[in-house]
Amino acid sequence: MDPFAQGLWDSSSAAPPAAAAAELPGMQVDWKETGEVHVIKADLPGVRREEVKVELESGGRVLQISGERRREVQETGDTWRQVERSSGRFMRRLSLPENAKVEGVKASMEHGVLTVVVPKAEVNQPRIESAQMTG
Repeated sequence: MDPFAQGLWDSSSAAPPAAAAAELPGMQVDWKETGEVHVIKADLPGVRREEVKVELESGGRVLQISGERRREVQETGDTWRQVERSSGRFMRRLSLPENAKVEGVKASMEHGVLTVVVPKAEVNQPRIESAQMTG
């Protein structure tokens, strides 16, 4: 299963109907696994920390990043020549692997990059006992 396949984006101010939503343009996500943690980084340029929610769903198996990028207020006399940056509500869901330890999840945001660190649970490796051979 592709954990990145569940991205949703709604450019209207209403709650997104799941079937009509598309992925947030520009919300690129990197996911790195080390020996101890999963590190997920999401680019959220122009979004303040207060506008982002990081939640665990489905018993901690799904990490959900959501929020809203607000459109700039148009002042009287302003004329927009071009508008390409997306605004509106966004949501991205990532399925966490079995070795994710959801009790210690930490999130931080700096310079428009959200970083979520998910510790890995220790996995008990099966022990192979050596057998003594008799002749």
